[in-house]
Amino acid sequence: MYDPTVARLTYRALLGRRRALILGVLPLLLIVISVVVRGLAGADDQTASDLLGGLALATMVPIIGVIAGTGAIGPEIDDGSVVYLLSKPIKRPTIILTKLIVAIAVTMVFSALPTLVAGFILNGNGQQIAVAYTVAALVASIAYAALFLLLGTVSRHAVVFGLVYALVWEALFGSLVPGARTLSVQQWSLAVAHKVTGGELVTSDVSLTTATVLLVAVTVLATWYAGQKLRSLTLAGEE
Repeated sequence: MYDPTVARLTYRALLGRRRALILGVLPLLLIVISVVVRGLAGADDQTASDLLGGLALATMVPIIGVIAGTGAIGPEIDDGSVVYLLSKPIKRPTIILTKLIVAIAVTMVFSALPTLVAGFILNGNGQQIAVAYTVAALVASIAYAALFLLLGTVSRHAVVFGLVYALVWEALFGSLVPGARTLSVQQWSLAVAHKVTGGELVTSDVSLTTATVLLVAVTVLATWYAGQKLRSLTLAGEE
């Protein structure tokens, strides 16, 4: 269910010079801000939690997920080059799963690792905050990559829709409307982070059990449906 050639082409598309620069901006900004905050405020657990939760998990991770998830397949569909890929003797689920694995890996590297570094800069992993938010970023990377890969498969405006979900639904409605938080990847990943810390610095409106079920369900369903859409593209090309 993993094709090295598809993976290599996807990595090349995602990590080209222009896209790699875009992917690196937010992680670099997070680390720079963390250094400045540590220098001005010293090591403070609450400050570390607020910064990692507000900038890293709520902003950086979903945006990088949008870039990696949609970029794994969207450009190929837009320019028509996906037809050449589909003409190869590769199973459609293999194509989707391979691209998902690449998107997850890129999202994790550009979001989870900087989160860990920023956490250690801010408070030296006091109360396991750095590790907790890193685990949350890892978990969120999987769900975001699956969701945005699906968007890249079904829409030519996947980046726009992805940013609307990440910045409007999760960041805005998620902070103002209690019911919206239940349908938030951010809240699901925070439930995992809360379990890691075991304290009250990291909280979530969703229980760990519910968060786990929803994370798995969204990832599996999004991946499955993306595969179905890719099948329909094949049929359209054959006709």
